[in-house]
Amino acid sequence: MGSRGIASYNDPDKKPPTKKSMPTRFVREFRERLAVALDTIDPASGTKLGKCIGAYAFYDYDGEPIYVGQTTEDFGTRIGRHLRGQRSDTLAYRILDPFEVAEMELYPVEHLRQQPTRERRFKVDAIEYSVYVSAIQNSKYKAILNEKIPPVSPLVDLPMSHRFNLIPDDMREDREHPDVRIARRAETLARVAAVAHERGEVSAGLRRVIVIQAVRLADLAAARLAYAEGRARPAADAIDVPELVGNVMAEFGDADGDTDNG
Repeated sequence: MGSRGIASYNDPDKKPPTKKSMPTRFVREFRERLAVALDTIDPASGTKLGKCIGAYAFYDYDGEPIYVGQTTEDFGTRIGRHLRGQRSDTLAYRILDPFEVAEMELYPVEHLRQQPTRERRFKVDAIEYSVYVSAIQNSKYKAILNEKIPPVSPLVDLPMSHRFNLIPDDMREDREHPDVRIARRAETLARVAAVAHERGEVSAGLRRVIVIQAVRLADLAAARLAYAEGRARPAADAIDVPELVGNVMAEFGDADGDTDNG
């Protein structure tokens, strides 16, 4: 007997559902919050954030920075590739799990759009690298999930940022449950490891991401075990991440010159 749930077979006398109604409520409300964030006006330029250029950072449910990028097209296009299931290298390589992104922070610099391309690129690179350094400093792991480390640039004062919570309040408890997150991280780790296995010739940065994701999984799983046993969570330095992944402040042996890390 077929299911009678709302996501089951259509009544033949009814019209097909709209595409927008097909995703789960969580996905719909996540995308609604993202749309509201991108429609927010940047006070410095008077432009919607979705139409601005600049740098951005993603954070997980613990407020831990997990990814930093930049765009010289606009936030709406680039962020959409990451968080709306549209194509991006971070999704194609299974580096970033969109369901682990609980917050995003945007650093708009729309005033740079009119500057010459080379000068604009140099300044946006500097802002991205400064955001990246800040993320590393504020990370308990001292490493984040960037396959490509942003081009090393002078550290600069950051523009006013805008940080948004993307998780519906009434769904956060279920989504941030450790068992859910452990399962998601294990799946993400398996997928990115499969990419390395299937493609063989992958960047050292992708292999670094595998290590960092494994550390993130081990840390969360260990915390869950400690909770179950009534012990304190393991210390942040229980795993020496810098020893495992090496230098995360500059790319090692990057010969392709590709600086578009968004």
